[in-house]
Amino acid sequence: MYTVRKASERGVTNIGWLNSRHTFSFGDYFDPRHQNYRALRVINDDRVAPGAGFGTHPHRDMEILSYVLSGQLEHRDSLGAGAVIRPGEWQKMTAGTGVRHSEFNPSPADPVHFLQIWIVPAVRGLPPSYEQRLFPEEEKRGRWRTVASPDGRDGSIVLHQDAVLSATVLKPGEAVSYALSPGRGTWLHVATGSVTVNGHDLWPGDAIAVEGEAAVEVNGRETGEVLLFDLA
Repeated sequence: MYTVRKASERGVTNIGWLNSRHTFSFGDYFDPRHQNYRALRVINDDRVAPGAGFGTHPHRDMEILSYVLSGQLEHRDSLGAGAVIRPGEWQKMTAGTGVRHSEFNPSPADPVHFLQIWIVPAVRGLPPSYEQRLFPEEEKRGRWRTVASPDGRDGSIVLHQDAVLSATVLKPGEAVSYALSPGRGTWLHVATGSVTVNGHDLWPGDAIAVEGEAAVEVNGRETGEVLLFDLA
């Protein structure tokens, strides 16, 4: 079974300094048909103007991932962590019992384009924690690279949920396959470029849920990156 979520149908927040597209209901955007996919609660495709950003605000009981596609994103939180996230780097914050943080674009000239992803944890009340890791493009070219997992396999970021996040970078004509386990579902999000997934042509910001199939077959059309969420 396939469910396609087109980029053009996502929710929109555009307030000048922030131009955001919401795959699932978020903030003032609500669509009862698109509230989550299993434990995957948020994929926000954000563009933040130079020198602007999100002021200090609270979170709790959520696994929050940020992935920079271009530009730079500076993070500060109540755990004492502070760092600049650059293209290819992933940051994960386990909000747990509660954390406050800010995110802003430190560049005076260039916008930042990043994905913010929320995954509901398997248990509530975890101690807050923070991870940041670079996954070089060469590790993703023409193959799946595990980015986050429950057991931190292959040097991936640890997620407190039965979910595995993988990424691949494909050129035109390159292809990768991902085997599906019974009862699990996959959500694929096209971060950049264009691909065909089991016969469905997808462009930047498009996504597709795949269930009840033996495998996901991804074929590159225009060079870019695809994220795959394997969820219980």
